[in-house]
Amino acid sequence: MTHPSVIRPADHAVFSADRMGKATLFASPNVLVGINAFEPGQRHALHAHPGQDKVYIVAEGQGLFLVEGAEWPMTAGDLLVAPADVAHGVANTSTERLVVVAILTPAPTSHR
Repeated sequence: MTHPSVIRPADHAVFSADRMGKATLFASPNVLVGINAFEPGQRHALHAHPGQDKVYIVAEGQGLFLVEGAEWPMTAGDLLVAPADVAHGVANTSTERLVVVAILTPAPTSHR
């Protein structure tokens, strides 16, 4: 992908029947911008990123986001921050697909 460019996140979503799909939109040593794509009922288990903040932005659909032991229902246009070292996860609790922009900073070492 050439940058800068306007991106429609859902156009880059990769769905999989057996687990959450992932695609990278942009990566540098400073930031990783990716797409997480969930079929109905799929979830991304609680996990944490040592030393990395993560921002979730719902591009399409709705789901339940878990951060710091709290549950946050979110729909398209909503944003939530999972600070570094804090457990977080996502569940698509709806009957429609869920597309989420995930931004990590700094970028994981595999993308530096």
